[in-house]
Amino acid sequence: MDMVTVGVIIMPIQQTLQMVMAKIKEGVHPSDLAELVDELNDPQRKELFDLLSDEEAALIIQEMEDFDRVSLIRLLTRHRASSILKEMAVDDATDLLGELTPVEARELLLLIDEEADEIKGLLRYREDTAGGIMTTEFIALPEDIPVEEAITRLRELAPEAEIIYYVYVINTQTKLTGVISLRDLIAAEDGTMLEEIMLGNVISVPAEMDQEEVARLVSRYDLLAVPVVDEEQRLLGIITVDDIIDVIEEEATEDIYRLTGTGEVKSVDILEASVYSIARKRLPWLLISLVGGLLTGSVIGAFEETLQAVFILAVFIPVIMDMGGNVGAQSSTLFVRGLATGEIEKEDIWRYFLREVKIGFTMGGVNGLLIAVAASIWQANPMLGVVVGIAMFITISLAALIGTLIPIFFDHYGIDPAITSGPFVTSIKDVTGLLIYFYTATLFMKFLI
Repeated sequence: MDMVTVGVIIMPIQQTLQMVMAKIKEGVHPSDLAELVDELNDPQRKELFDLLSDEEAALIIQEMEDFDRVSLIRLLTRHRASSILKEMAVDDATDLLGELTPVEARELLLLIDEEADEIKGLLRYREDTAGGIMTTEFIALPEDIPVEEAITRLRELAPEAEIIYYVYVINTQTKLTGVISLRDLIAAEDGTMLEEIMLGNVISVPAEMDQEEVARLVSRYDLLAVPVVDEEQRLLGIITVDDIIDVIEEEATEDIYRLTGTGEVKSVDILEASVYSIARKRLPWLLISLVGGLLTGSVIGAFEETLQAVFILAVFIPVIMDMGGNVGAQSSTLFVRGLATGEIEKEDIWRYFLREVKIGFTMGGVNGLLIAVAASIWQANPMLGVVVGIAMFITISLAALIGTLIPIFFDHYGIDPAITSGPFVTSIKDVTGLLIYFYTATLFMKFLI
């Protein structure tokens, strides 16, 4: 490669780095800087982060996607990576180490020193639990100190805390006894003890609680943060609303993937994921649909004589299948969504099921009547309208039942009901819809010919 070519390559790199550094000096938000870094290639990223201070690098990395920060940390030397990790919030550093291989995580933990014990403590919890998403950078003060002393300590501790809007109050055994908002603390008169102004009966969560349940609780009570406690009510950490937003996005993404009968390719950009990895996620559900399609075909084959005798029956097969599919998808999606948001509690499941059955009967009756009238006028055959109408009524009613009952069954056995809304419901509904249609036609065959 000649010097001219080298110069052409270097100039854009230097200009890009200068632009990013200028944005940093202007005080651009780290989230916006993370988007700029996302446009750089690996050599550019390494060169840029070699120029940044540990604090600047930490702020940007915390705003990057998991797969991006993992690849970036691997570009840096171990000493440089550990220095940046020390400047990151403990919960973000823990999440990042959790994405690395055990060997890589151990090497970095050995270099982190002071924060290593905190991070190891957080790594003990599953990543999808309250303990896995909490941070230990919070402010907790003893209940037997006056307000003026609390404010003095707050000033000292604030730079290291993730949020200061809530001050948690603990007793001598570090058990959570109350919480004070920053506003109430500032407004209180000097000499007032914290236990006199604190709010007792604090809403808290156990460390083992699923992150989706935590998100639901924070949403219900409009909290900026929620404390995490152990079995003896000792304060372990807090979960802040920004982490809750990430949980909501993660859970919603997971449910959407499962509702469509696929799976999320984790720890990699979707544009960078290999064709094999994506296909491997989708194929199992497509195979279920394939089996369902073969069963549907066998049903049509079994009633070949009926179709040959009254060929016009074939015209209404797509209508019967599509309407049943739409109703089944509606019922399962609404039920799964209701469970996810907490609108449907465990004790209300069967009451909701009976309500959905009634809705299915209503929709089946209306659509059955409409298709019966349409078929009768279109084909000038009232009996054909009766057959199609009855089949439509039963198919839609059964689709509503299946669309709710299958997710209930999976939920009862601890399986995410979201995975049932696509392939399982669709396949079962197609087969049952055709069986209903052809059996109805067979019963009325002498009136159709």
